[in-house]
Amino acid sequence: MINIIDEKCVGCGVCVSACPFDAIDIKDDKAVILDNCTICGSCVSSCNFDAIDFQKEESDDTIDKSEYHGIWVFGEQRNNEVLPVVFELLGEGRKLAEELAVPLSVVLMGSNLADKAHTLISYGADNVYMVEDESLETYNDQSYTDIFTQLVNTYKPEIILIGATTYGRSLAPRIASRLNTGLTADCTYLSIDKETGNLMQTRPAFGGNLMATIVCPDRRPQMSTVRPKVMKPIEPDSTRTGEVIRPNVNIPENIKIKVIDQVQTLCEKVSLTEADIIVAGGRGMGEPKNFELVKELADVLGGAVGATRATVDAGWIDYSHQVGQTGKTVGPKVYFACGISGAVQHLAGMSSSDIIIAINKDADAPIFKVATYGIVGDVLEVLPELIKEFKGRL
Repeated sequence: MINIIDEKCVGCGVCVSACPFDAIDIKDDKAVILDNCTICGSCVSSCNFDAIDFQKEESDDTIDKSEYHGIWVFGEQRNNEVLPVVFELLGEGRKLAEELAVPLSVVLMGSNLADKAHTLISYGADNVYMVEDESLETYNDQSYTDIFTQLVNTYKPEIILIGATTYGRSLAPRIASRLNTGLTADCTYLSIDKETGNLMQTRPAFGGNLMATIVCPDRRPQMSTVRPKVMKPIEPDSTRTGEVIRPNVNIPENIKIKVIDQVQTLCEKVSLTEADIIVAGGRGMGEPKNFELVKELADVLGGAVGATRATVDAGWIDYSHQVGQTGKTVGPKVYFACGISGAVQHLAGMSSSDIIIAINKDADAPIFKVATYGIVGDVLEVLPELIKEFKGRL
């Protein structure tokens, strides 16, 4: 709680400007704490007269961390096909599980998915918690959250990894809120603190200008969403054995959220996150019509079309093609950066590509610092030559 010590307060008003929630006012030459105070404590250090008494209340909601054991991966599926990010998480989860000497499990929800269990085990899972019901065939925020929370309360995993997909980004915070635990979003690196056993969760911060490592030392489970294509799956081993567990859970019936239909736009059929070759264009393409060169090269190579945020914001191309901090994270075998300067926000989404080929007329463009191969020249002259050459070879 926060109290103002009237005998010390001089009504200077410094604490008023220090409060990020406008929760302090000056009345009768004294500071007054308003009802919208969040007890964040930001005002304490601003007072030069020690007139603010801040006592942080200790929570009685303690947990026994020794009860939590094991690592879980959310086995996201669409149209009865497990998403590639699940195998990526299993690859990373396998390393963490071996370091902690705990089992690695997958939670798989849907309908008619029994044949997927052995595949998940071959990619590193020790257990597969299988929940099948017709109502779960299509992802539903309400039912998936309810069932996942039931499973966590029963089996108590210490770490939960979820892909930072559209569904994962919706599901993870709902589960974390139900469990009253922390969640680190869009992680790009995970490790274990050898002294404490805590999960070290690293993610880009401040527009990708620095990397922040976050821990959840007091709550369990520790939860992370992980960007697709930033981690590598292990090679599947068909001889691996594991256990398929069909837990007893209550399937929600009277759910408020109903999935009426799923609509896929034409541009979404080009899967950026799974493409081996991506040809991406930036503002250096000059104008929207020049993006046809990007699309033509992508077609010739059997690749997908990517774009920077600037071109999407300008209306040159649909958002589903955006690569970067606020778009998709990709990791193709080959990434063509056409007329892209190399802003950190864009690099955050494509720097894990195996080979980066940059085309830019500015020899000092930041993109060349991360490029495997660089072509200094006018992209509108270089692309037609590349298209001609590849057509002649393919």
